[in-house]
Amino acid sequence: MSFEALGLHASIVKAVFQAGYEKPTPVQEQAVPAAIAGRDLLVSSQTGSGKTAAFMLPALNKFANTEPVSTGRTPAQEAQAARARGERVRFKAAQPKMLVLTPTRELALQVTNATEQYTSHMRRIRAVSILGGMPYPKQMQLLAKNPEILVATPGRLIDHMESGKIDFSQLEILVLDEADRMLDMGFIEDIEKIVAATPESRQTMLFSATLDGVVGNMARRITKDPMVIQIASSTKRHENIAQKVHFVDDLSHKNRLLDHLLRDDTLDQAVVFTATKRDADMIADRLNIAGFAAAALHGDMHQGARNRTLDSLRRGQVKVLVATDVAARGIDVPNITHVVNYDLPKFPEDYVHRIGRTGRAGRNGIAVSLVNHAESMNVRRIERFTKQTIPVDVVEGFEPKRSPAPRSAARPGWKPGDGRNGKPGQRSFHKPAGEGYRGDAPRREGGYRSEGAPRSEGGYQGQRREGGYRTESVPRSEGGYQGQRREGGYRSEGGQRRERSGFGAHPRSADSARRTFGDR
Repeated sequence: MSFEALGLHASIVKAVFQAGYEKPTPVQEQAVPAAIAGRDLLVSSQTGSGKTAAFMLPALNKFANTEPVSTGRTPAQEAQAARARGERVRFKAAQPKMLVLTPTRELALQVTNATEQYTSHMRRIRAVSILGGMPYPKQMQLLAKNPEILVATPGRLIDHMESGKIDFSQLEILVLDEADRMLDMGFIEDIEKIVAATPESRQTMLFSATLDGVVGNMARRITKDPMVIQIASSTKRHENIAQKVHFVDDLSHKNRLLDHLLRDDTLDQAVVFTATKRDADMIADRLNIAGFAAAALHGDMHQGARNRTLDSLRRGQVKVLVATDVAARGIDVPNITHVVNYDLPKFPEDYVHRIGRTGRAGRNGIAVSLVNHAESMNVRRIERFTKQTIPVDVVEGFEPKRSPAPRSAARPGWKPGDGRNGKPGQRSFHKPAGEGYRGDAPRREGGYRSEGAPRSEGGYQGQRREGGYRTESVPRSEGGYQGQRREGGYRSEGGQRRERSGFGAHPRSADSARRTFGDR
């Protein structure tokens, strides 16, 4: 099927071809005609399936066929003319015709950039992004243009709604992109407040990795007789992505193996995912010292810095992006050939979206997870979620000294913390410190940590908090790996750095980095 056969306006078809699209993807083939007909949509599709075009193209088609006659001046120009006449100008609330809600700033900017491509041959169709991290004066300038299409994150949009800067009385189309992620991030109350402010006559399109549970309940409340399209669930096999697990003995071993993987001749660009913002900065720093073109990306960076980093990645100036899960969604760079999970994600769903950064648009990709032996259960959780086994691979010269417990050994219903008697599916933690990962620290319910490290809600390994494995309040001691980092990791007791191999060595020098990332 061609884009012309979907019934799109000629100007849109021309722009789509110029953007490099040859034929519609499966989700576009089903969603575009239904949306053009005015149907509400509930769409479940995997990342990289072309869902942005699936909801944006039919909306633009509607605007193209009802394109208003230009008055010759934008609202900003009219305000400027009023000031020239000496009249007092009050800010007029923006009245968008289409609203797209996204969970992250990166995804919002991606949608806006794609829309600019699709509207390259259309007049007077403006799309702007309103999101956190952007200065308010800049956002006011964008809203003063009275854009037809508004792309926003829920929190910042609520701010402008409450201050009277946005009026949804003229809204025709509402899109919730990656609705499951927005609910995971705690935006459900904001979403319900936004939806309540929109007209009942709107057309609603919801896109999500899953349509079950809370997402499904919300979808039924906000849509009317929706057409359900399920192209692929989040558990669908990434058949074009070769997935591997490499077991590592300690942090030094992990760093050496990462160096080896990033020197692969088949690697074009890579994304390395870490659990914490600090680790993202540290690893990117060490990779740069070692000669890699690397950059960090995480939530503590200002929006301008994040935009520059992503632009450099798209232009090929950055070869290795070291990121937290803020980059797991919203990055569409076709030259990313490798994804490395330096740390496993907190939720199995995030694993699917992480590895989806490679293998985009049908290309092949490689996803590697660097896993210590104590994290075998976390690998099994991912395998149960994706309904596939991730093969264990060993790189010659980087073989682990220990062997992971057999995956079939765990008896049904066993959970971490059921005891330490050496029964099938369990590992003993009675080894002297230095032989095992935790020394003689008992395994506690829900995590792998030594005594004295208090757990909190959301604990996973050590004391995992928002954005990382633990907070600064967790004491560091020997015998830990990520809850308490031990010798061979970044820090030992008291947070003091030790001399060791790997790019976590102190001081930060080219010599220390080259011991791991040396010329080969």
